[in-house]
Amino acid sequence: MEITKNNLTFIIVTFKSSKVIIDCLNSLPREFPKLIVENSSDKDLKKKLEQNYDNLKVILSNNIGMGPGNNIGIKECKTDYVYIINPDVRFKNNTMNELISSIKNINDFAILSPISNKDQYPNYKLDSNNFNLEKNILPVKEIDGYSMIINKKKFVDQNFFDENFFMYLENVDLCFRKKNEGEKIFIVKNSKIEHLGAKAVDEKYFEETELSRNWHWMWSKFYFNKKHYGFFLALFKIFFNFSSSFFKYFFYLITLQYKKKNIYKMRLCGLLNSILGKKSWYRPKIN
Repeated sequence: MEITKNNLTFIIVTFKSSKVIIDCLNSLPREFPKLIVENSSDKDLKKKLEQNYDNLKVILSNNIGMGPGNNIGIKECKTDYVYIINPDVRFKNNTMNELISSIKNINDFAILSPISNKDQYPNYKLDSNNFNLEKNILPVKEIDGYSMIINKKKFVDQNFFDENFFMYLENVDLCFRKKNEGEKIFIVKNSKIEHLGAKAVDEKYFEETELSRNWHWMWSKFYFNKKHYGFFLALFKIFFNFSSSFFKYFFYLITLQYKKKNIYKMRLCGLLNSILGKKSWYRPKIN
């Protein structure tokens, strides 16, 4: 296969991301089209980006989450391939050239990505049938959602990200479904990206977004396991998380460590809402 500016669009979902999106865009190849789904409906950011970048479009949206935001972008763009990328990801100078060069001999894939430059934080999980397709191509089980090239032709049902997830594990769910369908997922080892990690939202909202992350991490963990393994096995898989959060909540409450207490309160609430079958309704309280 061959990646060109005519068959791939970058899709970036942003939310209060004005401090990081510029560096992200400046690192990407200019000739490729970009589509930004702005989940905080920032009209000023839309105007600024569309005025300063060619071949870029911003769609304003409410805070609907990463998966639904990505789905808007995927269905809006006309190219066969879409590159889902978070606003706190940076390309290296040779990222795109190495990517294009390395995947020329790949004829069939559903999802692939460059590799993270941080070896201690790999952006993939290995497949049980792990082998080197060639020197720079690694078949994997799943890829982190902050960097994913999706082959839309492998999604004839247009069933991309499960919109029940607000954040966390929507990428794992997508990879899980594609692997079960016999599709291929790859990491390109000599094409590298940098992920800042939890920097997509402006740092001044850190405490509130941290509460939201913990709520949704637990909600998503139970929902994912229930979806793929059934209710009772999902309960078994989250038993330790529930017990740990329960005891830590009361420990930090008694010791007057309120910030940590609130973290574990959110974990418990996320789990309980998911167990009860409620939607991932919690949203960070950000103006």
